[in-house]
Amino acid sequence: MKHLKVGDKAPQFTSKDQNGTPVSLSDYSGKRVVIYFYPKDNTPGCTTQACNLRDNYDSIQEEGIVILGVSADDEKKHQKFIAKFDLPFPLLADTEKDLLNLYGVWGEKKFMGKIYDGIHRTTFLLDEAHTIVGIIEKPKTKEHAQEVLKIFRENN
Repeated sequence: MKHLKVGDKAPQFTSKDQNGTPVSLSDYSGKRVVIYFYPKDNTPGCTTQACNLRDNYDSIQEEGIVILGVSADDEKKHQKFIAKFDLPFPLLADTEKDLLNLYGVWGEKKFMGKIYDGIHRTTFLLDEAHTIVGIIEKPKTKEHAQEVLKIFRENN
């Protein structure tokens, strides 16, 4: 697993969003970006996290911050998740796990005594130059937007 840290330049990427449209980090040049990696659409924790970001989206946008969600779910699952919960930000479909590996969030996990490979819920906060200014490992799904805003405000 790759280990990115605060102060590193964020790895550049191009992936597809829920509509199959290519999205590159360079598309957001000069903007602060949140890239949040989550395990799976329509699961309790992931839904809570996405809805918390949705409910605080205006505050996040007022700060000039762009949100990109990433999981290994395909475009169709993302479309349903977005429609069901009225999510206002794009979700990237990383079915090949390219971004997950690039950002070091795919790896061994343990749950109820079982060991398996999966996505480690992690959020990267990037400044306008796309330098990592914050990494939230194990974000609080019910307070994720507040965690994001706090870190950006501390680094402004």
